[in-house]
Amino acid sequence: MKRLLPLPLLALAAPHADAQATNPPLPPCTHEDRAAQVDPAGDGRFTVLDTVMRLPEDFVPSGLVPLREAGFADDRLVRDVIIPDLTALREAAERDAIALEIFSAYRSYAYQAETFAYWVNVQGEEAARATSARPGHSEHQLGTAIDVGTAGGPAPWDLDDWALTPEGAWMQTNAWRYGFVLSYPRDSRDVTCYAYEPWHWRWVGQEMAATIREAGVPPRVYLWHARTTMALEDPHDP
Repeated sequence: MKRLLPLPLLALAAPHADAQATNPPLPPCTHEDRAAQVDPAGDGRFTVLDTVMRLPEDFVPSGLVPLREAGFADDRLVRDVIIPDLTALREAAERDAIALEIFSAYRSYAYQAETFAYWVNVQGEEAARATSARPGHSEHQLGTAIDVGTAGGPAPWDLDDWALTPEGAWMQTNAWRYGFVLSYPRDSRDVTCYAYEPWHWRWVGQEMAATIREAGVPPRVYLWHARTTMALEDPHDP
């Protein structure tokens, strides 16, 4: 049975020896292809995906449904488990006169391969790796990550900082209440492995989102320590 980590285990940035002894080191952002742990019966919220861990080519999450089920005029797919929270998020935004649009949702392994190849061709491989996941390494393959922007506006990555728009600022303040966390916060590439993306939000459920927010760490920090702790508690429970 998976449980949330207590906050003391998340004090990675604390300089004192006790905190460093409590927490195993966060893996560096090397480019590897270790197999990500995925519970077939779960919703993927504990799965670590970064430059180190990857999903297999044939992984397709269960329960994929169109975004229309959350009230968006969009047939792209997400996992059904996020629909209640995504619906509540959209409705809360609309009450605050905030109109959101989903710019990207579930991405298959093949789609990731095409996307990464495109950016390598445009930017070169080193630059592409900072902003685009290699195939199998994208959180979008879980079906619980979405790229959010302003309805009717430009793609959020075409702006200097989408978080400074009314819609982006609203997400920064409120998304955690509905179970969504910002995977790649500002000034955190050394621990997230990717450049700042104020539009990329991953659903982890309201309880975990609140815990991550209170801890003040990027989701990758929390998930790696959750992965390590759960492996120590029960090596048969991924």
